[in-house]
Amino acid sequence: MTLEVRKVCKSYDGGQTFAVENVSFSASPGELVVLVGESGCGKTTTLKTINRLVDPTGGQVLIDGEDVSERKAAELRRSIGYVFQGVGLFPHLSIGRNIGITLTLLGWDETRIEHRVSELFDLVGLDAAEYGSRMPAELSGGQRQRVGFARALAAKPTLMLLDEPFAALDPITRDELRTEFRRIQQELHLTAVLVTHDMTEALLLGDAIVVMRDGRVEGAGSPSEMLRSPSDSYIARLMESPARQAGQLAAFMGGDDT
Repeated sequence: MTLEVRKVCKSYDGGQTFAVENVSFSASPGELVVLVGESGCGKTTTLKTINRLVDPTGGQVLIDGEDVSERKAAELRRSIGYVFQGVGLFPHLSIGRNIGITLTLLGWDETRIEHRVSELFDLVGLDAAEYGSRMPAELSGGQRQRVGFARALAAKPTLMLLDEPFAALDPITRDELRTEFRRIQQELHLTAVLVTHDMTEALLLGDAIVVMRDGRVEGAGSPSEMLRSPSDSYIARLMESPARQAGQLAAFMGGDDT
């Protein structure tokens, strides 16, 4: 699946000011693109234009060459996996029912849903017999996020959108789920767009990074290009923290106490 975002703009006041202005980037099949930047820079708004949770004021979003504005919004969203920080599980439904809710909306029969839900439990590393009948309140934050991933993957999408999915997790769980998600994304050859404000996370996960600032694209490139040859002083400052932390860790592991 190929994604193209072409000069997307979003204004909420008739064009006086723009939350997003002329944002362009693309994602090739199986590529993970990370939108990174400070809070309020427009990255989440940009992400939501892809599945039409936000309709852009200008520009285009194309999926395999088709303009998403030509598709019914509900139909489009059911074809795209979407994971966000709050997970958004239905508190009155069991975990199994939460995972299968999109399939129910798509009209799958119960036998087919049960089979797919069982596959998804295995995919995200949860035991169906143990967790299938539990309620969301009975799970840890990390387990709920795994369920969120399973639900997003239920209809076998080829495109995944992820909005700060790891931000609220403790460091150990966060690292585990990052690794698990990257494994699943590569195994299923999913095209994915991930939003984060954590530059280290962007460098660790992304095939390509798009840096946003004040609603615009400040620069884009591979993680190695961003680290070694930042295109301007703003991106260079963003790179300072992960580079410094990596140097400090290397010094500690080498026995340097300075």
